[in-house]
Formats: sequence, structure tokens, C-alpha cells
Amino acid sequence: MGIALCGSVLAPHDPVASLGPPWSPPGDGSLLGTDVLGRDVLSRVLAGGRHLALTAGAAAVVAAAIGIAGGLVAGWRDGLLSRLLHATADLLLAVPLLLVAMLFAVSLPGTAAVIAATVCGGAPLTLRIVSDAVRQVRHAGFVDAALGRGESGTTILGREILPALASLAGAEIGARFLVALQLAAALSLLGLGPAPPAPDWAAMIRENVSGAGLSPAALVAPAVALALLSLTVAAGGAATRNTRRPL
Repeated sequence: MGIALCGSVLAPHDPVASLGPPWSPPGDGSLLGTDVLGRDVLSRVLAGGRHLALTAGAAAVVAAAIGIAGGLVAGWRDGLLSRLLHATADLLLAVPLLLVAMLFAVSLPGTAAVIAATVCGGAPLTLRIVSDAVRQVRHAGFVDAALGRGESGTTILGREILPALASLAGAEIGARFLVALQLAAALSLLGLGPAPPAPDWAAMIRENVSGAGLSPAALVAPAVALALLSLTVAAGGAATRNTRRPL
């Protein structure tokens, strides 16, 4: 994650400057060769993850926050509001997520489109997961004690139940990050990401497909970087889930 966010400071060359002929092999100061426009592949890989990581991070936080808030409300009391929230979540989950992302992408800037699509596709999942967790603890001893002290439902949710779900919330943010990262990469592969010549891992894959035989690193390096970022976040989410306290 650190390399994705700050890798540009390690880039040996300007990631948008041409160094030589397109798809040159490694050598002459270019460790991984050059890309379709003769730019240094290593420099573009080091600088190409920042936009994806920041976009996915923002989308994950927003989607998880909305989902957690909805899940707390839906799980606290059974009633019309709870049924309405669950029905809305089911409706959103029934719509293909990539289709939603593409619809947003043609009407919103790329970052906003990823955030909006992640909210539509990820927040409902978080809502259902958090709602089920709240239902498990709403009759627990510490909740009954808080009710006995005369605390309101809002206070109990914020002061008692939400801290008990902290590790679950962390895992949900990680899961939504992966969804947002996949959406951001997919939109960029379709040409709906950052405008050229900005370095971007997914855009690098699209740009260098036709030159894979001449310079494999120009295609493989950004794909490996994208996969490593996904695996790192997935491993962190798994570790968070494994350390959850019993509810």
C-alpha cells in the first residue's frame, strides 16, 4: 500500500517523459524497458498506483460508513424502517455492479463514479452483515445494562454496540476497498479512468496489450502491481476478521 501511494518519489525517471523508442527492452537506464510511447515502465509502475489506491480508499470509507450506519439502524429494532432498509439493499444488490459503474462513469468524473458505484454495490452488503451482527448483541448483557441506566437507543448504538463491532467495520472497509479497486481498474481498462498521460496501472495494461511480444514487462508489471495491492488488502482484511472478538 505504501508503494502504491508514495511510489512516485522512488521513480528513477519522469513517468510521462519519453526516453526512447516504444517497447524497448530493458537496458540503457530503463530497468523494465519502455512502453507504447517510449516512457520508462518502472517509473510509471511506481507512480501508477496512487490514483487507484486513493480512489478505492475513499470509496471504501464512504460505502462502509453508509452501510454500517444503515446496518446499525436496521438491526436495532424490527419494524417498517428495518424492512425498508433491507428491501432497498436487496434491490441494489440485484443490479449488476459493473453496469451501475458504467452508468455513473458517463455522467460523473471517474473518482465520483467509482465512489457512487461502490456505495450502490458495497453498502448494501455491509448493511446486511452489520444488521445481523447487531441482532446478535442487542439483547446481550451490556446492552440490557445500558437500557437499565436509561440510555437511548442512539447512545447505546454509538457507545456500546459500535465499539464491539470495530473489527467487523475494519474488515468491511477492506472488502469495500477491493470492490472499489476492481471497479476503478475496470473503468480505466475501458478508457474511463484518468486522462493520459497520467500513469495508471489499469491504463498501462490497456495501452500495452499490442506490444506484449516486444516488451512483456510493460504489460506484466502493472498487472502484478495491481494483483499485489489486492492480495495485500485481502490479507489485511482476513487478519482483521480472524482477530474479531466474540459478539
